[in-house]
Order: sequence, then structure tokens, then C-alpha cells
Amino acid sequence: MMQILKMAFRDLGRNRRRSFFSALAVGGGLALLILMASVVEGEMGGALENAIKLQSGHIQIRAATYDENKSSLKWEDLVANPDEIATKIAALDQVKAATPRLYATGFLSSGTQSASAKITGIDSLSSANDPYREGIISGNYLTPDDRESVLIGRPMAEKLNLKVGDNVGLSLNTADGNVQEQTFTVKGIYTTNTYGFDSSTVFLPITKVQAMTRTENHASTVFVILKDTAMTDTVAPALSVSSELQVKTWRDLNTLFVEWEAMAQSYIGFLYLIILAISVSVIINTLIMSVYERTREIGILSAIGMRGGRILALFLAESSLLAVGGVIMGLLIGVLATMWFNVNGFYVGNMGLQGIAITDTVYAKLTMDNLINLTIMTFVATILAGLYPAVMASRMQPVEALRAEK
Repeated sequence: MMQILKMAFRDLGRNRRRSFFSALAVGGGLALLILMASVVEGEMGGALENAIKLQSGHIQIRAATYDENKSSLKWEDLVANPDEIATKIAALDQVKAATPRLYATGFLSSGTQSASAKITGIDSLSSANDPYREGIISGNYLTPDDRESVLIGRPMAEKLNLKVGDNVGLSLNTADGNVQEQTFTVKGIYTTNTYGFDSSTVFLPITKVQAMTRTENHASTVFVILKDTAMTDTVAPALSVSSELQVKTWRDLNTLFVEWEAMAQSYIGFLYLIILAISVSVIINTLIMSVYERTREIGILSAIGMRGGRILALFLAESSLLAVGGVIMGLLIGVLATMWFNVNGFYVGNMGLQGIAITDTVYAKLTMDNLINLTIMTFVATILAGLYPAVMASRMQPVEALRAEK
């Protein structure tokens, strides 16, 4: 076997440039696969984490008749005594935070400009609202006793030309179907780096929203954040709620994301096959050229007694060496590129995907499973690529091979 490897290494060295670029093609393909897998992992993981932090939480307690698409403010569609329910849930060891939230639809207006908004009433002291507290880029965060202050996202502020201290008109629907209007002061401007969310979500203290909508002591949902996402399926069934309430997990509340992830994985798998096919075609082309260039040599080896199996092994050894070289280069390039994108990311801006909380900047996330699987897949594909040229060389007849022109 050692002799076969020495011969294979020598044969590849005859045309170093071609061998190098063939291995580089394999390496480039592997590096691209690693980077793509890392970007998809980072994008999916980031979108899911954002969706949980900003929109759904790990678990929500809602009225059985509540429809989030309608943002109903009827008392029968809301959770009564939400503070009591939140306090009981927050006492569980697996729960990081549980807080009531009240949603309403409305409009913000400033001068001649206006924009639709999702009004969200929050308990500003709850740690579930840390993403907004930590995202303040101008002004200050809300306090529970703020009665005439709002917190708006940066895209909303830019659209309405608002800055901290400016007055803005707020109109929202009430539980009895009327419209309540009031002028507020912009206390703070926040960013979560999620354009779709920041451009439409406006925060007020929940007591103020309850007063304006006439829904005192009611909330749209009890928003629950767990210490670990993996605990969701354990905690959700254990929550004891009345028959008038329902328990929703993040999977129930992010069905669009789950479907989009499955579709994206299918497309990514197809792209993987295309990249591997390109890399494999380079190896096949390289080894077929090597077979034709060494036809007389193969004939001589056959004539002096080298059997077809050893000739087959010789060309498979060459493809193995190309695979090893390509995998090493691919790992080096792919890991370095992923590390760079993991730190710096790349800006994608507003992708226009409704219901999917993709941040403005996507970061790559490399997992050991992806690294091992893609490396093995590339190595095996490269070895298999050398099988056809190897079989072709092993089946050459000595007499015909010796007659071949140089």
C-alpha cells in the first residue's frame, strides 16, 4: 500500500499546477459549503432567538378566543387578572420572566405625516423587556409611572422625522369600538436591529394602554421567557390554566418561521449538491486527463505484471491525495471565513419578510456537526469522483495501451 501511495504522490507531482488547482477546487467547494451552512445556521438561530425575545416568548397564556390577527380588545378575548397569573408562573424554577402584555392597533401622527403602529403595553420593570431597554439609542427607557411618554423604534422615528422630546399624536382603538386620541412625548428611541419589528412597534406602560383602551386589569397575553428553550415542552403542559385560557408555545406562534426554515433547508440542500457536483467534475476531469496522458505507461505496468486491481488502487490513491489536500485547504479557508463573518457579520437590511424576525445583520455560526458532516461528505464525493477514471485505467488492454500515441 505504501508503494501505491508513493507512486500516486509522484504522479500528481508531474503536473503540480493542475494537481494544486484540482485540490483547490475541492477546497473551495468545501469552504463554500462550510460558510453557507454557518450563515444559514446563524440566520435561522438568530431569527428564532429574535422571534422568541421580541414577538412570541417561549410560552404565552391567552384567552381561548383570542385572535392575534385581529388584536381584539373585547374583554372575553383577553386574559383577566394577568398580574396574578404572571406572578404564579414566574415562581417556577424554569421561568426567567413572566409578564402581561396588551396589544392594540393605532396610528402615530406628526404634522402631516402618519404611520400605522402596533401599540404594546408592557410592564417596563420586567426582564422580558430587556431587549428594548438595552436597545435605547437616544433618550431614556420607560418607567411604570410614565403617563404621557412613548418609546418608538428608529425606523419609525426616521419615517416621521421624530427625535427625543418631540410630541406625537397617538390614536388607538378601544374595547367598545371607539377611537381614543392623545398627544405623547417621545421619551426614547430604541433599536433591536430588526427592521420589521422596530418600524411598527410602539411601547407604553401597560397601565396607560389599559386606561386608554378601557381594558383595566386585562391583557392580551401573559408573555413567558424560560431559562432554556429546551424546557418549553416540559413547562407548557405543566401550566395549570382555566378552560377559558390556552397555552401556546413558540412553535405554535411561529408557524411561518418553521415552514420557512424547512423550505430554506431544502433549497440549501440543492445548492450543496450543485457545489459538490462542480468540485467532483473537476476531479473527474483531472484524473481522466491523467489516464489519457499515461496510457502507454499504464500499458507498460500491465505488461510487466501489475494487475488491474493495483492500477485501480493507484488512481483511487491519487483521488484520495487530492481529497486530503482539498479538505485541508477547505477547512482552513472555510473556518477562517466563518470566524470573520461570526465577528463582523454582513448587513442585509430590511429583507421584507413579514412574521420572520431577521436582524439587519446576519452572523455566521459554525457547529461541529456541520463541520464534520460536510468534511466527510466532500471527502467521500472526491473519492467516488476518482472511481470512473480508475476503472477506465484498470480495464485497459496492455497491447492497445502500448500502441497508443504519446
